[in-house]
Amino acid sequence: MGDLGSYLAARADAPVAAAILGLAGAASAIAAEIRSPATALDDAAGAVNADGDTQKKLDVIADEIVLDSLTAAGKGAAVAAYLSEERDEAIPLAADGGLIVACDPLDGSSNIGVNVSVGTIFSILPADGGALQPGRNQLAAGFFVYGPQTTLLLTVGDGTASFRMADDGGFLLIDDAVRVPASAREFAINASNSRHWPAPITRYVDGCLAGADGSRGKDFNMRWVASLVAETWRIISRGGVFLYPADARNGYESGRLRLVYEAAPVAMLVEQAGGQATDGSVPILGITPGGLHQRVPLVFGAAEEVAEVAAEFQRG
Repeated sequence: MGDLGSYLAARADAPVAAAILGLAGAASAIAAEIRSPATALDDAAGAVNADGDTQKKLDVIADEIVLDSLTAAGKGAAVAAYLSEERDEAIPLAADGGLIVACDPLDGSSNIGVNVSVGTIFSILPADGGALQPGRNQLAAGFFVYGPQTTLLLTVGDGTASFRMADDGGFLLIDDAVRVPASAREFAINASNSRHWPAPITRYVDGCLAGADGSRGKDFNMRWVASLVAETWRIISRGGVFLYPADARNGYESGRLRLVYEAAPVAMLVEQAGGQATDGSVPILGITPGGLHQRVPLVFGAAEEVAEVAAEFQRG
């Protein structure tokens, strides 16, 4: 069993490897903070972030840990700027750096008080492309999950790999060729919003609910954790499809998940593992963001299921 450093030495350029190792150090520190009996998991910070969401104290703590780790990585990581879901603007770091790191420091934090798995999502981009560039330009993407185990799902553009944190805070390789199972019998969506869905999503979900007696000819189970990292890890591990569409509610017309910090890195991980990711019509990795905190609809998972959703959108 290899470790993260060995994996990166064989597959990534040195600055990208250094940035990822810096993020891994941050994840180890965040995991320790979450585990600490002294940490009040569900306390609010008394502010809202750049997206208008109420911040938890742990959101702020995690953001500061990531920034400190990238700063400490210094010239080895060559990070020119840090983009965070928790901050309005980019934070400049090394003036001559060649990388931009975008991060959701604590995804799923609204559920942390009930002990649901949360995580840190990151995207690494070339600095010469600027802060607003399509996901296809990503040099690496990944996320850490803080759950029963602290794990890492990672791509550096050469497939997707999974790792588990050891007792010393290092990350050991689980699988260097993770693949999304091709056949899916699970879908993940918040069904309480069904009255607001667009018609293509309603038709797709109705087809799944009809099961073996319907047009799909097989039974489906529904899952919904409301933590993107937990949903993605499950789909990567055992298949399925995740749907967070735009809908008719105020503020949800363009989707809810953030393109730069959530959708683009997850899409890269999923595509590198043989799956697909789309907004319903356009591949997520082909979308150029119009702003740092742009929201998008997101559908990802087994390629055949994502194609079924896309076909429904083509029907209108």
